[in-house]
Amino acid sequence: MSSDLLEIFNAGSGIICCVGAGGKKTTMFRLAYEHPGRVGITATSHIEYFPRTLAATKYIDAESGLLNKVKHDRNSRVIAFARPSERKGRHAGINLELVQKFRQEGSFDLLLIKADGARSRFIKAPAAHEPPLPDCADIVIPVVSAKVIGKKLSEKNAHRVELITKVTGARENEIIKPVHIARLLASAEGSLKNTASAKVIPLINMVDNREQEQLAREAAITALSMSNRFEYIVLAAMKNDNPVIDIIKN
Repeated sequence: MSSDLLEIFNAGSGIICCVGAGGKKTTMFRLAYEHPGRVGITATSHIEYFPRTLAATKYIDAESGLLNKVKHDRNSRVIAFARPSERKGRHAGINLELVQKFRQEGSFDLLLIKADGARSRFIKAPAAHEPPLPDCADIVIPVVSAKVIGKKLSEKNAHRVELITKVTGARENEIIKPVHIARLLASAEGSLKNTASAKVIPLINMVDNREQEQLAREAAITALSMSNRFEYIVLAAMKNDNPVIDIIKN
């Protein structure tokens, strides 16, 4: 299935935040690559060091210096920026209240924000302080990996197991089923938490084979029946040349 990612995720302009687990950064980097205009990439949570392969100018500094660097760089099409952190291998995110200022003064057509951490797991539910979503977010993309369906719910593949249990009903070491993914995506305490008035476009990522596609499709159809906060759910493998597998609608 060949589709325009920018159109699917309403990513022509504005502020897009990715939450959840299973491909947030990959999704952000892909949208930045596809966009023809000026794009900012940052975080409101901790973010792993930007990869060398990311085609972007990278700035790491305290917020005052960071804003100045972003503002005065008029030549870079894509700029990735964050604050220093004492955490090994990670940068710190920017202040929520400064998101709109960075977008305006950076003259970004599109600002992409990692607004959640998942410690490289495939599924997560947010803690009390999560996710740090700015009020100015236009789009929120809740991400979950199709790879976790059919696996046992454990710390090996899930972040905050006890909270996933609370939101989905799946108990620790129980097999994760499509209905559990659906409950997570449709829950106000799960993937919809703090989304306010932003448009929500869920993504079931890492759909790498027919079996995963069938299970992801079942999860998407069930989630759509549980909530009216989103119009469709994207099934994708964001690292593929043609990433979109299908778009599931009511």
